[in-house]
Amino acid sequence: MSFSVAGKTAIVTGAANGVGLAIGRHFAQGGANVVFADMDEDKLQHEVGDEAEDEQNVRLFAGDLRKKLTIKNLISATVDSFDRVDILVNACRQVMETDPLDPDDTSLDELLQQNLVTAMRLSQATARRMIKQAEDETPNGPIGSIVNISSIAARRAHPDLLAYSVSNAALDQMTRSLAVALAPKRIRVNAVAFGSVMSASLQGQLVSDEEDQLRDTIIDNTPLHRIAGAGEVSDAVQYLASDAASFVTGQIVTVDGGRTLIDPASVAAH
Repeated sequence: MSFSVAGKTAIVTGAANGVGLAIGRHFAQGGANVVFADMDEDKLQHEVGDEAEDEQNVRLFAGDLRKKLTIKNLISATVDSFDRVDILVNACRQVMETDPLDPDDTSLDELLQQNLVTAMRLSQATARRMIKQAEDETPNGPIGSIVNISSIAARRAHPDLLAYSVSNAALDQMTRSLAVALAPKRIRVNAVAFGSVMSASLQGQLVSDEEDQLRDTIIDNTPLHRIAGAGEVSDAVQYLASDAASFVTGQIVTVDGGRTLIDPASVAAH
């Protein structure tokens, strides 16, 4: 069985740059109907505006998904355009540093809201839609797939990334819990945890890394000895979203070039 998503409808959040953008484009090129969703309307229009105008299977949605009404509007806009939702990819993620000794540090509150709660609420709303549209369809087989984008930071201990690590660890556990809860409804829930991948946040850090110290450190601590492109996450996501993974749920698939096998705690992982 191929990893095809042709004819399916997918919502991809965080789709204005980095990994989310790569996943959305990969799906669209594979024949899926794709709604690219992001808070940054200007960036979204700049990156995907031409594709939305030229391709019948691409739509844009700009809004703050931390708001419940925005989530409702995203589901409605997707159904209005393509009649259904088959795949959700929660790729909207934020990276912030944490001061572990500052009682006024708000990074944990912000990252739990952005990286965990928003994904949870959107997953719930999307699952309800998947269940509703399946009522008149075949009673057998999967009816939907949710893929969360996580990080190997969930398994590493780096003081400056305390809140980010905690939010991703919580996202991994949410993935497992939702997988069990939604399995009777024939909805699969998995995650892709990546590191050593050129995400938007890492790219921003490397721009200011004039002497390439961060780049060299990451490469030296990655068995495959390179930083992957954002598009290299897309194949893993497409596998989990496709019917080829019809018996796979509750899994955290790691895409990191082997980094978590040897990564010392002193090296930041995101």
